[in-house]
Amino acid sequence: MRSLTVSFALVILMVSGSLAQAQGSQPADKTAASASNVASKEEVNQLRSEVAAQRQTIEELKALVEKLVAAPGSPAGNGAVEIRPVADASPETSVLPVNAPSDSGARLMNAVMVESSQAAKPAPKDQKPAEKKEGPPLTAGWSGEHFFIKSPDGQFSISPYGYLDTDYRAYKGDGAPSDTFIIRRARFGFQGNFGSHFDFAILTDANATTGAIVRDAYLNVRIRPEFQFQAGQFKEPFAQETGIGATNLDFVERGLQSLLYPSPGTAFRSPGMTLHGDIKGGIVQWWAGAFNGRNGVNANNTNEPDFVGRLRFYPFRKSKNDWVKQFAFGGSIDHARSRGLSGDLSFSGVMPDVAYNFFPSLRINGPIERYEGEFTYLYGPFGLRGEYVQMQQQRYDIGSETPGGLGFLSVPGVGAKAWNIHTTYLLTKEKRPENGTPRVKSPLFGPDTPGGKGRGLGAWEVALRYTGIQANAPGQTFFNPFTPGLVPTYDFHTDEITFGLNWYPNYWIKYQVNVAVDQLHQPSVTGQVPQNFFVVLQRLQFRF
Repeated sequence: MRSLTVSFALVILMVSGSLAQAQGSQPADKTAASASNVASKEEVNQLRSEVAAQRQTIEELKALVEKLVAAPGSPAGNGAVEIRPVADASPETSVLPVNAPSDSGARLMNAVMVESSQAAKPAPKDQKPAEKKEGPPLTAGWSGEHFFIKSPDGQFSISPYGYLDTDYRAYKGDGAPSDTFIIRRARFGFQGNFGSHFDFAILTDANATTGAIVRDAYLNVRIRPEFQFQAGQFKEPFAQETGIGATNLDFVERGLQSLLYPSPGTAFRSPGMTLHGDIKGGIVQWWAGAFNGRNGVNANNTNEPDFVGRLRFYPFRKSKNDWVKQFAFGGSIDHARSRGLSGDLSFSGVMPDVAYNFFPSLRINGPIERYEGEFTYLYGPFGLRGEYVQMQQQRYDIGSETPGGLGFLSVPGVGAKAWNIHTTYLLTKEKRPENGTPRVKSPLFGPDTPGGKGRGLGAWEVALRYTGIQANAPGQTFFNPFTPGLVPTYDFHTDEITFGLNWYPNYWIKYQVNVAVDQLHQPSVTGQVPQNFFVVLQRLQFRF
């Protein structure tokens, strides 16, 4: 319809131009005639008749165009194209009126076609369609602790994290292991949150030698600070040193009390769930959970899970006195069950530094109970920690699995107790955190510590530890006339004194040197004699 309207408008322009040409030439003809002779009356009347016929044709065409423009749904009706007189046109499109004699009657104005300012102009062929605007982009950066990727609204964030421990171990003693380099840990994973109530973490160990390589895989729901729920695979909340991350240990290896922790074969981790929370701003912390207790992703082999409970108190946390503000104490309990038909054994007596095995692993069957007490005291660069753990593993109906095949007879259980006390002091006066890396004031090289700047020799720390363990498995003599026999007695203990030096060249790198004296008092291995083992452990750790 629009093209038809435009066509009629062009016809009007052509006719108007012809009429203007005819009218423009009429005075010249008259002038010429007057110069020669005067036109006759018949010629004048004929010319007037032709002009009147042209005017009638123009009026009919204009009426037709106006009818088409006013028709419903036409482009002009939508404000696309209008037919206006020249006098109403814009200066850029105006045409001067054609001169006409004074007695020519009504004057005919040239008509021009103009496009309404409200009409939509077609886009050029080479112009691309407007792209839909997208929301704000994701943000990524460095938090001072970890890299992160965060959604525009801040509801979702994820951070890669990990650490690498490379050790060199040297031993001196009769029957000690060979000196060696090892990769102690090579862990990498992700942690983050979505919303204000959900935290998650996934951590793998590429150098795992026992259990699955998955270390942590859990979701934590923060309903309230006092009441939270965590499920997946993670550390069982038993004892003080379990709650300290591997990157924040004061010594290369944990103390001997860690031999009695649940799930030692997979770095104290097991599938399960726990309820926990912080009461009164952290004055009281509590945990209550149930786990498989079978090392890593292994399924439980009894109908009784491993129940763990823990309480920790900070009685002076809100005090203004810095001398007592960082004092904490608490305790843990654990109850589990072993299954002799599944080949369950008592705790491993291999030293954390792998210098020797002080106690054999024996068949167990029945309840397992653990109890633990702990304390921490921190003041400025000084730190002091202590811990005591006691465990009992029963040996019910395991006689057929003892030497001589004594039938399904019960023997006394395996009892063990261990202790650990150590102190640290930062020579460069940084503040000792409870579970973290000291904020290095003057790093030797690398990036500055979050919140600080400057260069120096890094942070230096000295450490001293005394730890020990004692285990006992009483024997028994059976005078049964059918299956007489003797179950031997095992009663051994060992302890260790460690001197440590920790150097932090910057906030993300730590170099440790530990010199330990392992005192083997009663060997459990045939042919070994009581002696002291000297162990030097060196570790270079990088974390991100």
